[in-house]
Amino acid sequence: MKPISFILYSLIISSVTACSVSRNTATSSDRPIINWGSAEGISRLEESQYKTDFFKLANHFESQHNKIFCGPTSAAIVLNSLRVRNGAIQLPQDKTLLSQADLTYLTSKKWSPFFKRYTQNNIFLNSPKSRELVLGEKLLNGQGEVMINGKGKPKKDRGFQLQQLGGLFKAHGLNTKVRVIDQHLDTQTIKKEIIHNLKTADDYVIVNYKRSVLNQPGGGHISPLGAYHQVSDSFLVMDVTPNKADWIWVKAGLLLNAMRTFDTVENRGYLLLSEGLD
Repeated sequence: MKPISFILYSLIISSVTACSVSRNTATSSDRPIINWGSAEGISRLEESQYKTDFFKLANHFESQHNKIFCGPTSAAIVLNSLRVRNGAIQLPQDKTLLSQADLTYLTSKKWSPFFKRYTQNNIFLNSPKSRELVLGEKLLNGQGEVMINGKGKPKKDRGFQLQQLGGLFKAHGLNTKVRVIDQHLDTQTIKKEIIHNLKTADDYVIVNYKRSVLNQPGGGHISPLGAYHQVSDSFLVMDVTPNKADWIWVKAGLLLNAMRTFDTVENRGYLLLSEGLD
């Protein structure tokens, strides 16, 4: 092959390859939701400049124990990410993790078999909403009478609404900013605030969203965010229910739509969390 022909051939091949890569990347990035474990999902995490929170969250990640505890699970993950191995803060022990039968084998008085860390059980030690109400205990009015809903059945308030979960974090001493996504909170302000959080250390974001908007089965859900990928304009949702859904990258606009949905008394939204009270 003559030198000039070889040069033209190389330019054509390079051009085709470049176009192919560009087209594939654009097509992949345009998908509203992708699995974080896919090739594209892994690339997004590698490329992300907004993933400071991911590593500690992943280190303390756990699956929710039951179908109701997405809020308590997210709370335990974030509190442990902030406080485990922090000698300045006394952490609780969860002595329900071993049965009395188990403890008969662990009789030493010199050490405890329990770690000092937050669990989906002991986060209720500082919670304005009780474990019983989260699980579905009947609501009572000021006179102690069972409240009735429009269908003539006892009122219940399972799980955590956004403000209620914010109250739990405040009770645990965290600086807690509650952001209800309604028409008064514009998209750019929301994105800027969340992205800034994901880029800085020692603060975290928890989102409250409606699964059906993401074409997932189920109703309202709560999970932490781990990262933001600028090119695809997507957030990494670290779903605390791996039995039901994987961690996913979700287009920012779609995730905001899932948060801008009604839940009992007001819209859903997100929490910004860091150490120390306002």
